[in-house]
Amino acid sequence: MKISEIDHKNIFYPPGGILLWIIIYLELLTFGIALIVMVFYGKQEPDIFHTSRLLLNPTFGMMNTIFLLTSGFLMAISVRELKTQNTQKAKQYLLLTMFFGMLFLLLKTIEYYDKIEAGLGMGYNTFFSFYWMLTLFHVVHVIVGLVILITIYYGILKEKKSTTIEDVEASAAFWHMCDLIWLLLFPIMYLLF
Repeated sequence: MKISEIDHKNIFYPPGGILLWIIIYLELLTFGIALIVMVFYGKQEPDIFHTSRLLLNPTFGMMNTIFLLTSGFLMAISVRELKTQNTQKAKQYLLLTMFFGMLFLLLKTIEYYDKIEAGLGMGYNTFFSFYWMLTLFHVVHVIVGLVILITIYYGILKEKKSTTIEDVEASAAFWHMCDLIWLLLFPIMYLLF
């Protein structure tokens, strides 16, 4: 299907199809419920949650926010470039998207290492149970997103392009979901308590 033939206003055929969007909404709902439960427990144990939050590194959290937002912005530019048939620039922006996603994972790995070295594992207290559960679940999503983006990148590289603009838009939707989840996790976990 050519780009000019795509009906971008048809809500019954969103990028990736309706199934992808059902998955995205379910993921957002799952994270949202978990965050609400975390806030509830935070109200029950305010001292524990406050002192535990102080053990997190908000600079790491902010840097990771910048990495993911930059990555999401670059993904949007990549989609735009592909729609204008500028495949070379689209590939460059897609590589930068993945680079910033990997920076996120690298910094998160350093943060996890620091927490483990300090003895702040999942069983340390209620706050850290939520911290590990939610951030690890998010990391899994980022890894899956990177695998999807790598697949899209190699699909664009092929001479007989099997990757369509809809595939790229679907991968962008999943990647932006990872951004959105982090934008919910960061302030609640690193700044709120």
